[in-house]
Amino acid sequence: MKVAVFIERDGVLNHVRVAGRNQMPPLRREEFLVREDVREPLELLKAAGYLILVTTNQPNVARGLLPRRELDYMHDHLRRLLPVDDVLLCPHDESDRCSCRKPGAALFTEAAFRWHIDLDRSFVISDKWQDASAAFVAGCTSVLIKSPWNGSGHHDFMVNHLDEACQRILQFNHPSNHVHVPFAQMAMA
Repeated sequence: MKVAVFIERDGVLNHVRVAGRNQMPPLRREEFLVREDVREPLELLKAAGYLILVTTNQPNVARGLLPRRELDYMHDHLRRLLPVDDVLLCPHDESDRCSCRKPGAALFTEAAFRWHIDLDRSFVISDKWQDASAAFVAGCTSVLIKSPWNGSGHHDFMVNHLDEACQRILQFNHPSNHVHVPFAQMAMA
């Protein structure tokens, strides 16, 4: 089975505006600015054998404020600039009560099915409590980047920036350190 690092999009991979106590994700492609310092740490994770999966709640799609075409452009742009294997999206509003909206874990379980991922050996990097909570439910290890949106709930590790999160993951659980022995071989031993 594969291992993955799920990474929250807004505030971690791209710049966001802050209004009051809230992050304001981009609504137009001109506003979607990928952070310049994220490529190298992601390439290190990719070289170590991790799948890089971006997760994002985008309720502005359901609210009619973010056209799906603009969002698709943003994600295509992200894929061109960064070593991303997939972008997992919840386009619903909070009132929709869907299972894919973080802190729900459906984005993670969907990815596990699609990509054959061992969630117990996978990680979630974010600057928001919702992702750490979803990681806990899915069985992943959470690495929170310090921010005003961390909350006081469960998280496994707290770091200062994405580079430190990636280094922690590489030190803690390098995928090449794990050898999967098929059940048939174990039975014969």
